[in-house]
Amino acid sequence: MAALGGLSLRAFFIRSLPCGSIQSPISITRLIPQTHYKEAQSLIPSQTCGRSYSSTRPLRYDIDSHNEAVGQVSEQIKDYHARGIKYRIQHGSTNSTRTAAKSTSFVNLSNLNHVIKVDTATKTALVEPNVPMDRLVEATLPYGLIPPVVMDFPGITVGGGYAGTSGESSSFRHGFFNKTLNWIELVLPDGTVTKVSSDSHPDLFHSAAGAVGTLGTTTLAELQLVKAEDYVETTYHRVTSIESAVEKLKSFSTDPDITYLDGIMYSPTFGAIVTGRLTSIATSPIRRFSAPSDPWFYQHVQSSLSWSTSDAQFMTETLPLAEYLFRYDRGGFWVGALAFKYFSFVPFNAWTRRFLDDFLHTRMMYTALHRGGAGREVIVQDVGVPYDNVPDFVRWTDQNTGIWPLWLCPLKTPAGRSFHPHLRKQSSLNPADGEKGDEGQEGAMLNIGLWGFCPPAPRGTDAYDHYISTNRAIEAKLSSVGGTKWLYAQTFYPESEFWDIYGGRGWYDDLRAKYGASGLPSVYDKVATNTDAERRKRASRSERIKGIWPIGGFWGIWEAIKSRSYVEARASKWKDIRPEDKNSRRGS
Repeated sequence: MAALGGLSLRAFFIRSLPCGSIQSPISITRLIPQTHYKEAQSLIPSQTCGRSYSSTRPLRYDIDSHNEAVGQVSEQIKDYHARGIKYRIQHGSTNSTRTAAKSTSFVNLSNLNHVIKVDTATKTALVEPNVPMDRLVEATLPYGLIPPVVMDFPGITVGGGYAGTSGESSSFRHGFFNKTLNWIELVLPDGTVTKVSSDSHPDLFHSAAGAVGTLGTTTLAELQLVKAEDYVETTYHRVTSIESAVEKLKSFSTDPDITYLDGIMYSPTFGAIVTGRLTSIATSPIRRFSAPSDPWFYQHVQSSLSWSTSDAQFMTETLPLAEYLFRYDRGGFWVGALAFKYFSFVPFNAWTRRFLDDFLHTRMMYTALHRGGAGREVIVQDVGVPYDNVPDFVRWTDQNTGIWPLWLCPLKTPAGRSFHPHLRKQSSLNPADGEKGDEGQEGAMLNIGLWGFCPPAPRGTDAYDHYISTNRAIEAKLSSVGGTKWLYAQTFYPESEFWDIYGGRGWYDDLRAKYGASGLPSVYDKVATNTDAERRKRASRSERIKGIWPIGGFWGIWEAIKSRSYVEARASKWKDIRPEDKNSRRGS
């Protein structure tokens, strides 16, 4: 920041601005004081027009460039459609824990990675699907705007947030990420390019959200934006049981001053509810979590509250806005700690976390998870549970998996049929009642993140069989309490049970037929774990080698290094935001 002299915070981001923001002096003066206008102009390189997020950047990228690129995608999809070839989308990165068959045909969208325009008048952004969250935030913050729902992991993309399910700490107020989109551009399976919204093809607009790309290919989205502030006043409230955690979450959900809300349960008797309030002034100590020397967020919260046993205990700190949004990136919540359990000869302490920091951001961890052998028996499940049934479900997971901590995130759920987690009518939980495939109910439920090693298999039991049975037991318990799960994780439901949970096949097949998508893989085809194929894969020589400790772990690390995923994390500009520097200059 010293190199910027007297420039304001927003001028620091001028290199990241999309083309539409620098077409006239008027747009620049919205960002910086007039006295620094000429200096800011000197910071604007020609390649910032239509900012792309790859090593190859065109000199200019606008809506015409986008339309040309989408035309090529459309032609490829049209060709696949004519030849009856099923395909998947290649984004260049993924936060799913599922795997795709090697023989799968792909449509490459990795170059659709531009923020084309940020409109301050309408508070919207025109964004291509492969723009990750950190680059999106870097593009909108210069305007004093932010998406209402920002996924916690910086590498999750706009397209992934729409085609998958993304509920974050602001979703108790705004709902899932797709609820913050005004419209999307889809390439239908026959190659037709169309815009869908609540007014145009509303059935497709709402149903394609969460349908993992099985109804069309997202190529552009208009996102809603809201006013940003420099900081999030963040308060950690201690709780001593899951019951008290649920009550505090429900209470805080009704407080209009709270912008962000989530929680962490470290054990049955110790947890924290975390509230966030946007503010322009730091009224408490400023804390960051992005530097290698910083603590991981979940550890810091735990240590901040560990000295007392009272539910009345709380502590408040101030986080710069982007630091709050991506507070879980280092360590991937606490999944990164599992790597130290796997590599048991590496101590888990501040020095090792700092030394190995490049490997402990979510982009690198997901790459290692997909390509190595260390995460084979890791349970990664996100589930949505009605509030009243949360204590029952948590007690069951404690007794049957022993996994702690748990993430708690309240969600505003939509009505209607959906592949998103949704509230199910009580009658639909009992097939004998004859009512299956009911529509989801509008209301609220709690997202519980269950991430940890599967309990050891009993003596004489195959490890993979035990892993399957444990996940199936989780799915069965979830259904019994009226819950549904995120489909980014491995799914083991038999097909008939899957369709009962998500509304039956009728509505979905009718929609696929209407929009010519019947030739694409179905949602079940894409998310269900083929256990027989997985067993055959594990029997191969290379997979047997990766199953040997610690070879599988080192294999994943090597593949992650080759992917250069760490470069994206290192390139993030949001880590350099220093609102306090800007405020001190104002006061001088």
